[in-house]
Amino acid sequence: MRKIAFYGGSFDPPHCGHLTIARKLGEQFKLDEFVFVPAFHAPHKRDKNPTSAFHRYAMLALATNEQAEISISKLELEAPERPYTFETLERLKNELPSADIFFVMGADSWVDITTWREWEKVLTSVNIVVITRPDYEIGFSHVTAEIRRRIVDLRGGKEVDSIAGDLKIYISDAVNIDVSATEIRQKIRADENDWRELTSGEVARYIEKYKLYK
Repeated sequence: MRKIAFYGGSFDPPHCGHLTIARKLGEQFKLDEFVFVPAFHAPHKRDKNPTSAFHRYAMLALATNEQAEISISKLELEAPERPYTFETLERLKNELPSADIFFVMGADSWVDITTWREWEKVLTSVNIVVITRPDYEIGFSHVTAEIRRRIVDLRGGKEVDSIAGDLKIYISDAVNIDVSATEIRQKIRADENDWRELTSGEVARYIEKYKLYK
């Protein structure tokens, strides 16, 4: 059975942390494919105004162009209505009935998960991988006892046991990089040149060419 991870988010812009997550999780879970799923506009962040989806897709394409095992899905960008995550996961399950699907989220998303539409359905429809961050405390009291029963803590170098069986929620510290897209945008607006170190050269040149985040 093919193991495919889907990582949804704004990727505004994509940075070295995103790419490291793809690489490290590919190794940790022995994935066949890692797929970025840029959101047209995150439904639980209606008050935010992200950069054009077309720019964000183009930047992801540049950042992953050399990585054969990493791809980008237009699933949410081309949807006639802006889907919620639980709807995207249901569609993926229908389109990939024989695949073992993993949905990747950051620590910030885990903290806010109960604000998502049908959040319990999100956490029980496929395997979940939560990526920890140095500045985020990972807690579990905000989810139900049934959800907590499915949590597998892989922090501290623990290895992944057999994935067969019930769907699980994996807590992984395989990536320990403290970088965020918000930080990059703030540095660009403040004319701090060191933001280029936080993303790929291709993405940095694209940002400069199209004067993004100014």
